[in-house]
Amino acid sequence: MKQLTVVGVGYVGLVTAACFSDLGNNVAALDIDEKKIQMLRDGQMPIYEPGLEELVERNVKAGRLTFTTEYGKALENAEYVFICVATPSGADGEADLKYVAAAARTIAETMTAPLIVINKSTVPVGTGDWVADIIRKHQKAPIPFWVVSCPEFLREGSAIADFMNPHRTVCGSLDREAAEKVGQLHLPLRAPQVITDLRTAEMIKYASNAFLATKISFMNEVANICEQLGADVVEVAAGMGFDERIGPHFLNAGLGYGGSCFPKDVKALAFMAEEMGVQPQILNAVMHTNDERRQKAVARLEDMLGGLKGKTIGMLGLAFKPNTDDMRDAPSLDIAAALLEAGAMVRGYDPVAMDVAAALMPDVQMMPDPYSLADDCDALIVNTEWNEFKHLDLERLKGLLRQPVVMDGRNIYDPAKMAQLGFRYAGVGRGFDANGGVKTEIHVG
Repeated sequence: MKQLTVVGVGYVGLVTAACFSDLGNNVAALDIDEKKIQMLRDGQMPIYEPGLEELVERNVKAGRLTFTTEYGKALENAEYVFICVATPSGADGEADLKYVAAAARTIAETMTAPLIVINKSTVPVGTGDWVADIIRKHQKAPIPFWVVSCPEFLREGSAIADFMNPHRTVCGSLDREAAEKVGQLHLPLRAPQVITDLRTAEMIKYASNAFLATKISFMNEVANICEQLGADVVEVAAGMGFDERIGPHFLNAGLGYGGSCFPKDVKALAFMAEEMGVQPQILNAVMHTNDERRQKAVARLEDMLGGLKGKTIGMLGLAFKPNTDDMRDAPSLDIAAALLEAGAMVRGYDPVAMDVAAALMPDVQMMPDPYSLADDCDALIVNTEWNEFKHLDLERLKGLLRQPVVMDGRNIYDPAKMAQLGFRYAGVGRGFDANGGVKTEIHVG
């Protein structure tokens, strides 16, 4: 049984703490936010993640998981300390490392025994060296320590399953023995391990996220072409996905990527490249395509309605993806802002993210369910592919709408069925008109 400390109880930190304690380790989860820690002590979750509340409750009862705001208590007898704090985007797209710096400095000032310090947060290449410098500078007395990069690959909405069943574990350090010790912590997960140096481990995380974001933006560009050529991007993606060199994942065209990782990580990697004199042409195109997709959805709605001024639009889904309440860089934020600016009145509904969203979009009227959302609306736009939306009574929905217009930003509905029910329907990359026919005549040769 190992003694671990996790600094930060956000998505990554709380999942990491709960899962490591469930593997039989003693874990002290620390955060300087007293409100968050008190919530956790009271059995309340500061974030929504399926299965997390039960996991935390089980390990707190077993005495393996504790919460504190005091570094001294958290580091007592600790062998490993994970830094899991936020690294938000700065003004120019760079990663803001002030929370990492604060954690490293306080660890240095508080530690009383040798420690392996593990960067779990997504941090720019070279941060591990920088963290080591901070610790050396702020130690009260020289105490041995080792810095290891062990980036997380958790998806919100399935973070527990991702932690317990990882595709790989990456551990990088200037001291191979330290990296291997962190690898041993992860042995119960039975995943392949990549033991490498600090900077390579940090780069693996950025390259992985940037590649996945690239797949999303590529399919959205293909969707733009499909709309003009009369092809269906959903079927295109299915046909592509059978190729093992491509695979079926991250091929869904829609409103683009959002959340806490892809937007800031692509920006940060592009920033790092430019700082080193490398032109990140593909990364810049990925970001441009992602931003454009949200604008195109609003423009499509405006075209279908003959203008947006004075119209009432209902947004089905507010969180950036299903099974989370995370609103960071959610497409709904940009879409709502554009609709309001065009003179529309906007309503919103989300199964989980309503409270978080209400604080971010005060001019959007929050509704208690999809049917009250649709009542007397001129159109609906699907922002988030919650399962609840896939099983709505569409005939009832149509009867409530002032105009039977649906902009399906996540392609969750069948165009032919929507046309049969009498909807004026538009998906993303589905080259059909409202009656299911090919939109454009093509002349070849």
